[in-house]
Order: sequence, then C-alpha cells, then structure tokens
Amino acid sequence: MKRQSIIFSFIVLSMLQMLVSCGEDDLKSATKLTGKINLSSDTTRDVNIIYSDSAKVKGQFFAPILVKVVPMSGASYQEMSKGVKINFLDAQAKVKGSVTSDYAIMKDVEKTATFKRNVVVINEKLTYNTEELVWDQTKKKFFSPKGVITKPDGTVLTAVNFSATEDFNTITWDNGTGEVYVPDNYGQ
Repeated sequence: MKRQSIIFSFIVLSMLQMLVSCGEDDLKSATKLTGKINLSSDTTRDVNIIYSDSAKVKGQFFAPILVKVVPMSGASYQEMSKGVKINFLDAQAKVKGSVTSDYAIMKDVEKTATFKRNVVVINEKLTYNTEELVWDQTKKKFFSPKGVITKPDGTVLTAVNFSATEDFNTITWDNGTGEVYVPDNYGQ
C-alpha cells in the first residue's frame, strides 16, 4: 500500500512539474507574440447599412459580423467572415437584385471587395453562381474567373473570365459553354 502511494505521488509530482514548465514556456511565447502584433480591430455584429445617393436609397448591406482591421503599417480592410448580403434597390426602394456570399473582404486602398464561397448574384435578367467575385470600385465592374449563368428562359452557361458592369446590365465572358433556349418560332 505504501509503495502504491509513493508511485502515485511520484506521478502526480511529475505531472505538476510538466504543467509548470509548459506554462512558463507558453508565457514567454505569449510575451514575444504580443510584442509583434501591430494592428487594431473593431468587431461589429448584426450589421445593417443603408446606402443612399442624392436622398434616394440605393442599397442595403447585411453582415452577421464585420471586422475592421487597421494595421500599424499597411492598408486597412474590412472582413465579413460569416458572410454578406447586399440588396440593390430601385427608385421605389424595392429589391431589384442582390449579391450574397459566405465570406467577403473589402480592401480600402485597392478599392475592391472580394466575395468568396457560394457567391450568388441575382437580378431580373440572370442568376450568376461562382466561388469568387471581385468588385472593382474604380472601374465600376465585377470580375470572376469562372461561374454559371442561368437566365429566366432556361439558358444555362458556364462562363470563364466573367465581367459585368455594376448593375449587371452588360456582361461579357470567354469560352462559354452550355445549353441555350431557342423558342419554337425562332427565325420565322
């Protein structure tokens, strides 16, 4: 019995020694890391922003979490790690189109917004599905390496090097393949 309690005590002391030594190294590492972090961030939850121009509502922006990161050196950015939804509104403030994604990042200096994972653009003329869509604020255009365009008439196209104006009224792509709907009375 005495031998078992000595062994048990030895095991407990060994474990305590490991824990104490691990804690010291972790604290030293933490001190080194905190000295290297040179940024600040602000987190906002349940973001709902309304955009207007000349007293007319043009859009709504929704994000469960928005983190604004401001590095001590370098450009600031805003990250939406839990996704984003943007509704575009007409003159009567009715939704005329939307962009949704599971992740987005807006870079202030580059004036770009990159939407990633399950990106869906919807308007009255098309639905566009892709894994990455970049909005260039300077060029006032959207760009995507590839995606699928679905039109209301049933046309489905795979588009490579997709680009569109901000309102998605003019779209272009390279190497499109797919199924195109042709009405029965076409050419008559």
